[in-house]
Amino acid sequence: MKRIINTFAAVFILVLAFSACAAPPLEEMQRARDAVTRAENDADAVTYAGNFIIRARDALTRMQSEADSKNYDAAKEFAAEAINNAQRAIAEGQAAKGRSKTEADALLNSLQTLLAETQSAIDNARNVPNILLDFNALNKDMDQARDIYGEAQQSFQAGNNLDAIAKGQTDRALLSDINTRINNAAFDTSRKQ
Repeated sequence: MKRIINTFAAVFILVLAFSACAAPPLEEMQRARDAVTRAENDADAVTYAGNFIIRARDALTRMQSEADSKNYDAAKEFAAEAINNAQRAIAEGQAAKGRSKTEADALLNSLQTLLAETQSAIDNARNVPNILLDFNALNKDMDQARDIYGEAQQSFQAGNNLDAIAKGQTDRALLSDINTRINNAAFDTSRKQ
């Protein structure tokens, strides 16, 4: 009987020891919250790597749920996951911003050339006898293309690379349409001769 009581006492002491050691990972949880807050306040992370921020927030929610359920090991794992995703958001945001700057710069440089070539095509088309083109409409479209290019340049100078890219793509499509109309009119004119 004394042996059974000693066994229960030993088990009880072990249970107390384990429950005393099992405490929420407060430091890890706070580091996770801080990391996610940094990512949420990083403009490049928000603009270019929102998916990692969403994952980090989800890990925070799951971390808190596990801590509330006293599953501290799981809470600690989700804290690490939140930190990892927050750091990835910041790193990916910086990298993506660099890539978008390079893309916007290349697009704007190519548009400069395309604007000059398109204006030259309009000027050359004026010298083609009997060509059926509405030069007033073409000039109006060219003015619009120049305006869009200027807006894209302003966006690029302001560091808004995604807007510069969007405007640049719109401008490229407009210039392509102008060139298509000129080429089609020139082809139709040459077939009639």
